[in-house]
Amino acid sequence: MNAALGARISRSLILPAVLIVLWQAWAQTIEQPSHAPMPTRVVLAAIRLIGSLDLPWAIFESLGRVFGGFALAAAIAIPLGLLMGSVRAIERNLDPIVESFRPIAAIAILPLAILWFGTGTPAAVFIVAYAAFFPMVINTVAGVKRVDPRLIQAAQTMGVGRFDILRLVIVPGALPAIGTGMRISMGVAWTAIVAAELAVGAKAGGGSSGGVGQMMFVFYAYSVELNSIVVCMIAVGLVAYALDRAMRVLLARAMPWTKR
Repeated sequence: MNAALGARISRSLILPAVLIVLWQAWAQTIEQPSHAPMPTRVVLAAIRLIGSLDLPWAIFESLGRVFGGFALAAAIAIPLGLLMGSVRAIERNLDPIVESFRPIAAIAILPLAILWFGTGTPAAVFIVAYAAFFPMVINTVAGVKRVDPRLIQAAQTMGVGRFDILRLVIVPGALPAIGTGMRISMGVAWTAIVAAELAVGAKAGGGSSGGVGQMMFVFYAYSVELNSIVVCMIAVGLVAYALDRAMRVLLARAMPWTKR
């Protein structure tokens, strides 16, 4: 079993290794001095950024904003989605508003966020919450609508009140879809925070917004440290993967009946 796992891991590393070798060979053909990133310089930049704790601290700041915006979005989107999916009149009035704002990219509301909240953390959290809101509310509505109507009718027949039907029948039935919406929203939130910090950092002149996005902006605007930018890009991808795996584990433990 361990030998098979090791062989599988080895095969999965072949293509990345080949790409890294080709990347190194290409970078060395460029006339020096050059700002072109290459694997050896990226490794050195990673050692420097991690050793100084600059990169871990920037990721920590970004994660704090992501979790704050995600929690804010969940606190609004999930109850609203339950209401929209359960009450036809509420859905009929709110769905056009939700669908009108949903195509607007989160970064497009940056001027409003800066105008209302300045160039610090509140603006970034607002952008994250805006981006994470729509996948959650849409999946929650879809989950409510997929609940078997016969279960609701059976509960009504037994005299169960409307609130108890929502709590005991609709919410458990919609949980898998709500979980899917939360997982999608977490990925969207992490994507949004990088873009928000890049833009907010630019507006602040590379000032006090912090986070991995602003770190990338500083490396680009002030020192043209492309190797350090690549390190940040790799870190963003690894954190995104870790967040998705963590969400999968949490949702599987919270809803064990959805396992196959």
